[in-house]
Amino acid sequence: MPRRQILGAAGAAAALCALSIGIAGGAEPNQLTAQERAAGWRLLFDGKTTDGWLEITGKPFPSKCWTIENGCLKASPHKDGVQDIRTVGTFREFELEFDWMLKADGNSGVKYLVQKVDEWVNPLGRQARARGLEYQLAGDQEPDAASSPLRAVGSLYSVIAPVPKIAPKIEEFNHSRLVVQGGVVEHWLNGTRVVRFEIAAPEVQKHLRELRKDNGEILLQGPISLQNHSSETWFRNVKVRVK
Repeated sequence: MPRRQILGAAGAAAALCALSIGIAGGAEPNQLTAQERAAGWRLLFDGKTTDGWLEITGKPFPSKCWTIENGCLKASPHKDGVQDIRTVGTFREFELEFDWMLKADGNSGVKYLVQKVDEWVNPLGRQARARGLEYQLAGDQEPDAASSPLRAVGSLYSVIAPVPKIAPKIEEFNHSRLVVQGGVVEHWLNGTRVVRFEIAAPEVQKHLRELRKDNGEILLQGPISLQNHSSETWFRNVKVRVK
């Protein structure tokens, strides 16, 4: 366990990442074991740099609302607006694992099969969003997540509720797994599969079409995107294996 330090209120949030060490028995984060490397896993975040990540629009990494903090990729609110980020690479069939942490009122998501990108300016500043299928990340008491089972943590956001429903750990790291293979998608949360669906299912195709907002071809390959929902969210141990 890490040595705890006396922190003031201003430093407490910044230390959350450091104080929540290792889900996997205290293992050093953002590293692959020899077995993982042999199995084809690769890191998408090295814990130190933003290499491999861009703003969702393809512009340079948005360093005002995303930072690296204690080995975590951290999303934060910002007075000039917030933007989602994306991997440089694109993926069609893959397995993704990642650890994440937020506060009780936090809300974020991991998006895949991205169909389009929206960019606009409002009174809160410049916004940029991925429009794709979303693995929802949120605390149970967060208003949006509490509004519907279809928006609970682990859900396919607004489409499929998690079964079983598992309460996330707050201000501690959770572990998620996302599998896209053979036209089937699975969402896993802290070791339990909570969602399984076929991409060809009518409700999923309807949702993809709504995300596209046009009659273009549904995209089955794209980047992985981390959402900035104007709340503090920490990501680490982000790794992928192409199927």
